[in-house]
Amino acid sequence: MAHHTEPNYFGIIVVLAVLTAAEVGVVLLNLPRFLIGIVLVILALWKAGLVALYFMHLKFEKKTLALIAVTPLILCALLMFSLLPDSNPDRNLQAATPGAATTAPATH
Repeated sequence: MAHHTEPNYFGIIVVLAVLTAAEVGVVLLNLPRFLIGIVLVILALWKAGLVALYFMHLKFEKKTLALIAVTPLILCALLMFSLLPDSNPDRNLQAATPGAATTAPATH
């Protein structure tokens, strides 16, 4: 196994702190919620990648171990996109409303 140099952990902590400050800044900006969500997910994945690479030492492992770590992310993304059409609450509300609107309660 090839010898690797010790990573600059303090530098990585500084980068993580800057990314956290960027997340707070993005929330405070007057952006659409969808865009804020996308940016926050990208920043969170970036931070998770840094933690996994350096603090969990995946950067110095074989590529097979990295594939094992990335596979749940890919599966999670596929599951989220496959369930996305079912998550529209307006569509579900409209589907339930017409049947209720046509049926009037009987009065005696």
